Amino acid sequence: MRNTCPNCGKKTLVADLIGVCVDCLRKKPEQFLPEILKRHQELRKALRLPAKPPESKIGKKCGWCLNDCRIAEGERGFCGARWNQKGRIIGGTKFASVSYYYDPLPSNCVADWVCPGGAHAGFPDFSYTRGPEYGYLNLAVFYHACTFHCLNCQNWQFRKMDALAQTLSFKELAEKAQEKLSCICYFGGDPTPFMVHSILAGKEARKGKEKKILRICWETNGGMSKKFLKPMLKLAILSGGVLKFDLKAFSEPIHLALTGATNKQTLANFAWLAKESKEYSRTRGYPVLVASTLLVPGMIEDDEVFSLAKFIAGLDPQIPYALLAFHPDCHLSDLPPTSRAQAESCLNSAKKAGILRLRLGNRHLLV
Repeated sequence: MRNTCPNCGKKTLVADLIGVCVDCLRKKPEQFLPEILKRHQELRKALRLPAKPPESKIGKKCGWCLNDCRIAEGERGFCGARWNQKGRIIGGTKFASVSYYYDPLPSNCVADWVCPGGAHAGFPDFSYTRGPEYGYLNLAVFYHACTFHCLNCQNWQFRKMDALAQTLSFKELAEKAQEKLSCICYFGGDPTPFMVHSILAGKEARKGKEKKILRICWETNGGMSKKFLKPMLKLAILSGGVLKFDLKAFSEPIHLALTGATNKQTLANFAWLAKESKEYSRTRGYPVLVASTLLVPGMIEDDEVFSLAKFIAGLDPQIPYALLAFHPDCHLSDLPPTSRAQAESCLNSAKKAGILRLRLGNRHLLV
């Protein structure tokens, strides 16, 4: 980590893998991004994952996410979970690589401060109690694949924990819905490579329990194909669930540097869901859509948070927005944790941008 940008001389935190400050990235992405993306590719090769989304001219198009992989026979897509077998793209439908656990409610879910499981919302149709559902459980489903390659991933260990993953059919996963369960949350990695599996498992888990409370939720980078938005939203609305989008950055060069992927699909999907869910959120008194952003020192600070918050508020200022403290991990372990000064400054920026429902999460990580 440097305390000064080696390119422009600005005094700011610069992670070794990024190499320059955010101002230089915004102003001259064509100069600095190629080298940063090359580093992403080298890191992925070490994990035996495709260095970049395959673009085989004779391959089969996957069509499940922003990467738009065109996969040759015997080849895997960027996520590693979808592949071409005899001219057919398979993986992520009936079976998935998952691990899971039962999380007592209220949990540390990014939406627990506004959702029926952790807040004073949704009773009696979608919550067992008028407040947090003490005594009930969330089935936390971790999918072992991702469509991004985040240098700041807070769950990066999954890429080296294949021994802990299970291959479960959507019916087998649905059977994990025990008596005291009131919600299922898909996260990861990211649910996108297994989106069909997650939707089928959610529907299966609710069969015969339509009069009982069982919310279906997703926590995602939001880069899935638009064709999945309607079934996700329909199941979330039907069950009282919440769609949680992790908005990593507003500036595309910064997003590319952090994740190795564009944010255009994520922002477009978020905008569509904001429009389609707005009336349901107003009618029910709690949100169907929630946003969060990780406050990475030197990368995601006041100006970036202001831009994201302005984007969200322009869609609907009532959309809850959680800012999350960062801790050194993954490939940005040389950066310090989020400071209290950075967190407070970012909160003020989000307020100025027009966000009406704002929260700072992971406060225990602040220094």
